[in-house]
Amino acid sequence: MAKLTTAEFIDAIKELTVLELNDLVKACEEEFGVSAAAGVVVAAAGAGAAAGGEEKSEFNVELTEVGPNKVKVIKVVRELTGLGLKEAKDLVDGAPKMVKENAAKAEADDIKAKLEAEGAKVTLK
Repeated sequence: MAKLTTAEFIDAIKELTVLELNDLVKACEEEFGVSAAAGVVVAAAGAGAAAGGEEKSEFNVELTEVGPNKVKVIKVVRELTGLGLKEAKDLVDGAPKMVKENAAKAEADDIKAKLEAEGAKVTLK
């Protein structure tokens, strides 16, 4: 098995769901005979999981990078937000900017997929 760097290990943890992260903590507790301390819960919350085992239900969709297809990204932003051409262009030109706030998980994933299909980079917060 290849040895992971600390950064690779943290990136892998960030991709876990809350349930998968919970299973990982339990497995570590059993394997090493330790109990998760409060610091571990804080680290898990910082990795994108909600404290207390609740899964986050609302997300902010942030356009972090436009990518090579700026015109197509502007069209998608207009379609998703209902903004006019100038407002959508200003949003895209000002990246990183929030495209949608307090979106449901399914809607946030849909917005992210549409923007990433045009080459943009999107972050869900």
